[in-house]
Amino acid sequence: MSIPFGQSTVLGYPRIGANRELKKAVEAYWAGTVDADALARTAAGLRADVWRTLRDARLDAIPSNVFSYYDHVLDTAVAVGAIPARFARLGLSELDTYFAMARGVDAEPALELTKWFDTNYHYLVPEIGADTAFAANPAKALGEYAEAAELGITTRPVLVGPATFLLLAKGEDPFVRLDDLVETYARILSALAAAGVAWVQLDEPAYVADRTPAEIEGLRRAYTRLGRLTHRPRIFVASYFGELGDALPALLDTPVEAIGLDLVAGPGNLHRLATAGPLGGRTIVAGLVDGRNVWRTDLRAAVTAGATVAGLADHVAVATSCSLLHVPADVSVETRLDPDLSARLAFARQKVDEVVLLGRALRDGTTPLPTPLPPVPLAWRHDDVRGRLAALRPTDRQRGDYPGRAARQQERLRLPGLPTTTIGSFPQTAELRQARAAHRAGTIDDNTYAERMRAEVAHVIRLQEQWGLDVLVHGEPERNDMVQYFGEQLDGFAATEHGWVQSYGSRCVRPPIIYGDVARRKPMTVEWSTYAQSLTSKPVKGMLTGPVTILAWSFVRNDQPLAETADQVALALRDECHDLESAGIRVIQVDEPALRETLPLRRADQKAYLDWAVGAFRLATSGVADDTQIHTHLCYSEFGEVIAAIDALDADVTSIEASRSKMEVLDDLAAIGYRRGVGPGVWDIHSPRVPSHDEVVEALRRAVAAVPARRLWVNPDCGLKTRGYPEVEASLRHLVAAAAEVRAGA
Repeated sequence: MSIPFGQSTVLGYPRIGANRELKKAVEAYWAGTVDADALARTAAGLRADVWRTLRDARLDAIPSNVFSYYDHVLDTAVAVGAIPARFARLGLSELDTYFAMARGVDAEPALELTKWFDTNYHYLVPEIGADTAFAANPAKALGEYAEAAELGITTRPVLVGPATFLLLAKGEDPFVRLDDLVETYARILSALAAAGVAWVQLDEPAYVADRTPAEIEGLRRAYTRLGRLTHRPRIFVASYFGELGDALPALLDTPVEAIGLDLVAGPGNLHRLATAGPLGGRTIVAGLVDGRNVWRTDLRAAVTAGATVAGLADHVAVATSCSLLHVPADVSVETRLDPDLSARLAFARQKVDEVVLLGRALRDGTTPLPTPLPPVPLAWRHDDVRGRLAALRPTDRQRGDYPGRAARQQERLRLPGLPTTTIGSFPQTAELRQARAAHRAGTIDDNTYAERMRAEVAHVIRLQEQWGLDVLVHGEPERNDMVQYFGEQLDGFAATEHGWVQSYGSRCVRPPIIYGDVARRKPMTVEWSTYAQSLTSKPVKGMLTGPVTILAWSFVRNDQPLAETADQVALALRDECHDLESAGIRVIQVDEPALRETLPLRRADQKAYLDWAVGAFRLATSGVADDTQIHTHLCYSEFGEVIAAIDALDADVTSIEASRSKMEVLDDLAAIGYRRGVGPGVWDIHSPRVPSHDEVVEALRRAVAAVPARRLWVNPDCGLKTRGYPEVEASLRHLVAAAAEVRAGA
């Protein structure tokens, strides 16, 4: 007798702990202050807490194997034996090999890091070649299933599906290894079945993007093979972040028992399901609760959509649209939010309750639903901002021609060839974090806090001058986060106390919530930049976060188009740029690392997004004079997909992640005839490795071969807040010396 799927489930759950216990334990292990056994105990406790939480919420189907020490794609690589030989031969323990792949070691750089589809979560890119020897290693999935069983909780193990795993991988053509990999999955499924696992979840989100007929046929072939196994769990193929399109009928041609559809980001999935033909008794797992934003679900609309699915399928389960990895844990602990706002919010714990309630409502049709919330308060509107937007003209998004700007900027700045700089932040030391915490708690006053921050700025300026950098930064000691810092100073934003979300590894952020119209109350960065500039004759960059990134790394109001909110943020940044320039700052960096991240997954939707995204950046940066140099920064994405948009930003200098990808982005820039300044990162700051002088020289020589030296800048991949001062000093000294060597030979 088969075991039914259940009426309600989630596709995943936050794994860092309510108070970032995982972050602290992992970093303690890296620092050598706890051993592997202590780390494992913390991890087991966090997993147990999640399973108990989901059980006590009366969720019918509970996932397991969604916990990770660093990244679930890396976990899948380990599960299928896709460990590159360069790491396997290091002779490390299994755990230390895992972390070496994630972070690198002195002997080997880490795997590439890039964005997980259109989210701010970063995954580690698998390396797959013809010589990759796949081997089934189901130990983690089996271990977590057994742990939950000991608590009396039956779970559904989750893995990244084989087709998506290869489509995300790097190599000559990883997808040609699909049949080999599917056989490895077959062995994993057999091992799970032998342990009593009834259901397994295989995630295939890559198929909500445009896929070739061969890739869709590969999906069909993979699940036909897995579905025909004689000894396996029942298979739930989960998709999320958009519409499956032609991949849905391909899956319906296979023997899998359940298919998950995101009905929040992919409402068209409902129509496709209605026209796909007989569903053959499958369970359709309807993603009705938004797993990526924090606003409460319109339960009445969700029930209507669920009822439509129920009219098409024999069995329906209610789920989140995707894993709840992307939202904070629990809004009930946020005691400082405006009650009118918090009443409209649902974090992971509250979304589980919504899923359970919707499941009951669909099952019995009589479960009462909460009263809808009243309209958005008028106090959240800002008529002055709306008036400014209505009055905008095309010229408000334009600057003078680049050659003329470049000449005027060089005349003013007098920079050498291959100028050196950093991306903005310097190490956030324990002392800085303690000072911010003390200031928040009221144990030090504003003046004492400002004095401590100014002392750090002065320290950072002195170091950069000693090391010989050409364009300096103030180090951003006053900033808790590159988005949260601005959100706390803009109307229309709310900050949480405990709303942590994993970005990658042990890196966690607290995305602010954009609930109303956005307006700047007063200058946000001018005081710090001008103080830094007063300490040196070298140019100091003003540092801002761009409008698209502020939206991407916030939880954005869902009652108006994103483009409108982006322009509201852009107007606030435009005013800040003007004030920085008026205060004597002649280099202003407006970071847009999320430009590619927010790109719609379907090509048909991309032009409209890029039009407003580029337009917002240009609105923010086009109010300055031609002799003020505008920089932007992008990192850890597939830049080739937005290369024309990067050009259209019209920044004078673009710094860009390039070290892990060996300068690949420069070929993309050359292909479109990019003619402005570019700073490809020559130091991977997400790894503790200090690059040698020769490594940096080699990277720069590759860059000079692709970009004329007169347009080339020398910088790290990203900001330095997560690094320590000893490695920063060593790495930047190598960077400056390498630039001087290549400059002399250019």
